[in-house]
Amino acid sequence: MSGAQPQPKAQPQPQPQPQAKPPSPTQPEQQPHRPPQAYPSPQEDKATGQSGTVRKPRTGARTVPRTRKARLRVAKADPWSVMKVSFLLAVALGLCTVVAVAVLWMVMDAMGVFSTLGGTVSEATSADGSGGFDLETFLSLPRVLVFTSLIALINVVLATALATLGSFIYNLSAGFVGGVELTLAEDE
Repeated sequence: MSGAQPQPKAQPQPQPQPQAKPPSPTQPEQQPHRPPQAYPSPQEDKATGQSGTVRKPRTGARTVPRTRKARLRVAKADPWSVMKVSFLLAVALGLCTVVAVAVLWMVMDAMGVFSTLGGTVSEATSADGSGGFDLETFLSLPRVLVFTSLIALINVVLATALATLGSFIYNLSAGFVGGVELTLAEDE
């Protein structure tokens, strides 16, 4: 070897990093929007290192939340909605009536009321050799339920019609006097 020294490998020259441009006076620096707060946050403020305080009520101050009240006036009742609601309520009342009569009849039959009363009525209405009025067959469960169902059906029709007529009459009277005023309160 002739004494030549090896040449070092060329190292890449570090490229200069682009410097951030200072904000121009015509273009303000963009910061995230922070809406104003009425009370400071209880968390520590990272910029100042101070912890926020929570506002506490004064001694003797009212701690029960205030109840908001509103005065409203029922100016009109929609007859169609009144008819639908009254129909459904009347049907529910009719079903309850039929079930209640059936339960009452079964309890009275189990107690022997119809047989005792039927025997008394039969003796009282019997004439020379003929049997009297048979109350037990007259007050049988199917006959009582048919009669109760008929009464419930008439009640559904009448209650629906009267409630709808009542809404028309209310609307007429509310046009003259302004309607019923209500005070509503909100619980928190």
